Amino acid sequence: MSHHVPVRGKLDLDTLKAMIEQEEIETVVTAFPDVYGRLVGKRITGHFFLDEVAGGGMHACNYLLAADMEMDPVPGYRFASWEQGYGDLHCRPDWNSLRLLTWLDKTAFVLCDVYEEESGEPIEIAPRTILKRQVERAHAAGFVPMGGAELEMFIFRETYDSARQKHFHNMETFGWYIEDYHILQGTKEEALVGAIRHHLDRSGVPVEFSKGEWGAGQHEINVRYADFLEMADRTLVFKQACKEIAIQQNLAVTFMAKWDAGAAGNSMHIHSSLWDPDVSRNLLAGTNRLPGLPTGASDLFRWYLGGLMAHARELSLFFAPYVNSYKRYQAGSFAPTGIAWSYDNRTAGFRIVGHGNSLRVECRIPGADANPYLAFAATLAAGLEGIERQIEPPPAFTGDVYAAGGLPQVPRTLPEAIAAFEASGLARRAFGDGVVEHYLHFARTEQRKFDEAVTDWERRRYFERA
Repeated sequence: MSHHVPVRGKLDLDTLKAMIEQEEIETVVTAFPDVYGRLVGKRITGHFFLDEVAGGGMHACNYLLAADMEMDPVPGYRFASWEQGYGDLHCRPDWNSLRLLTWLDKTAFVLCDVYEEESGEPIEIAPRTILKRQVERAHAAGFVPMGGAELEMFIFRETYDSARQKHFHNMETFGWYIEDYHILQGTKEEALVGAIRHHLDRSGVPVEFSKGEWGAGQHEINVRYADFLEMADRTLVFKQACKEIAIQQNLAVTFMAKWDAGAAGNSMHIHSSLWDPDVSRNLLAGTNRLPGLPTGASDLFRWYLGGLMAHARELSLFFAPYVNSYKRYQAGSFAPTGIAWSYDNRTAGFRIVGHGNSLRVECRIPGADANPYLAFAATLAAGLEGIERQIEPPPAFTGDVYAAGGLPQVPRTLPEAIAAFEASGLARRAFGDGVVEHYLHFARTEQRKFDEAVTDWERRRYFERA
């Protein structure tokens, strides 16, 4: 079931062959997303890619799905270990993901799915596989999940090297005042942001617009919505483009959820809806009147929203994977604290927007640091559970969610999210025990590494006075 319409910058294999033969393409970046949502893989010479990789795939070490951010092989994973010898996994290109990367010279890009070397079975703990499994469930039920991800980032008058040399202190953001919707500040940043829009739009990632955000030097670029897998792929390419184009301009951007205690957080709002197999009709739209919803909706909408709300807390680990992620959830910050739904209310964890074919649920819980495959997979798993079990959402909320008492809350720390994920029956039913255990170990490793660190806060507080 493929729903890819022609998009500028997307390629097929025949076009790639012709471009390599004409020396318009020399390099094919061949990669897959790791557990952090980073691209890992190889740069492959065009003619070698055609001769060997296009038909037979490539190999990479399986520790890439069991290493921490510092590429340290982490003990304790069942999937890969020193005992098992850290063997190869097999990477097969997904031709739907083939595209140009116009900000790099003569370069194309393809994403791979990863498979067991011996059995040829898909590797279930791989982020892209996890999302594909949920999309397959939706397709089997007659739905095509469509979504958009809105990512925010901060732009710095630094390079990644200068930030490191400063020990990440006293970094200068590109602007010094909050620039939400400001065209003047946007003009100052246009050399970078305009280049990002230009290249993404020509690299198979259609861009709608960019705008200043609610932080000094903070910007948002919105990409055209698509089916869930394509949208997650676009989000991955988007983040890579922003960083690489910033590097080319001797600047830096960050997608950290909360880079500074006094600054706004970086979110990744996920808009989602379910469509019929022809992608001609939004199945969330309908004629039912729900109190608090000024437009008609279907039973499917109600149950989908019910599932999202019932399971948001226990799946937060896939929306907020790091220690830092939870520092975003603060009252009066435009990041959600309470799990409530409301029509066009930015204080709610679930904001309902649009009507008719544009009716959709905006989940405001994920941060820009989330792995998009896992965030979309969690969204779909929760929504499908709601439909299968006909879960009713609570009544619509009106007013300021931040000021409300008695609402279920987004977890405020990574250990809180780990405990909720571990206890989640849905996570185990939807993703399987192997996936749940893998990502619990991943999250506990993140927490352990943080717990072992001595921070500036501790030195400032205790060095003299303890």
